[in-house]
Amino acid sequence: RKASVKRPPTPDPEFEQDREPTLQEIVNIRLTESGEKERLKELLRERLVECGWKDEMRALCRYFARKKGRTNVTVDDLVSVITPRGRGGV
Repeated sequence: RKASVKRPPTPDPEFEQDREPTLQEIVNIRLTESGEKERLKELLRERLVECGWKDEMRALCRYFARKKGRTNVTVDDLVSVITPRGRGGV
């Protein structure tokens, strides 16, 4: 079975106990605790809608689904098609 595109592997609890958190993990924890992470995510969503990115990704998904046939498309197919474009490539 193919691994999920977005979900990282489940960490090993024994391995995790002995290590110090990275700077990225510390920043993530503090942003989450303060509520800033949700505020930043909402701001990002608004900006992506304003610039037309969300509509462009939706149109790309619809085009791909029509081309391949709705019943023949999986979420993983869509993710693999739109990810490079969504991240600014191609």
